[in-house]
Amino acid sequence: MANDLKLPALDPETTEWFGRQVYPPPYDTAMTGRERRIIGDVLGLTQFGVNMGRLAPGANSSLRHTHSGEDEFVLILTGTPTLVTDAGEQLLGPGIMAGFPANSGDGHRLENRSDAPATYLEVGTRAEKDEVIYPDADLRLLKSNGERTFVHSDGTPY
Repeated sequence: MANDLKLPALDPETTEWFGRQVYPPPYDTAMTGRERRIIGDVLGLTQFGVNMGRLAPGANSSLRHTHSGEDEFVLILTGTPTLVTDAGEQLLGPGIMAGFPANSGDGHRLENRSDAPATYLEVGTRAEKDEVIYPDADLRLLKSNGERTFVHSDGTPY
């Protein structure tokens, strides 16, 4: 029955998992073991993004980061990832949610320290302008009018 669904409904199993590294060296392997299904784009959403993420054991969702212009929301579907924020660490499980308002300054990421995969739903706004700060790395991402540029903490380009 699920495979008979037509837009606007979607069975996520009909979309492919893919992994990609977005950071410049030396951070270009930071997301090894993370895969995503891009759900929002498939459904034609333009105001916010929706992804299903999967973390292999030992994988991280991203470098710890904070957004100046985008809200983020995460819902844990399976597994027990650890949420790492400025406030500390918190073990999460299925049904637990977390939110990160734009410009909160709360650096965050998920880490899968367990022996089993973890899956989660992530939802975020698509701001025209955003600055992503990675407090544990010499890295910032500047986003403006569809252009994305990685720079060092001092602003020099990679």
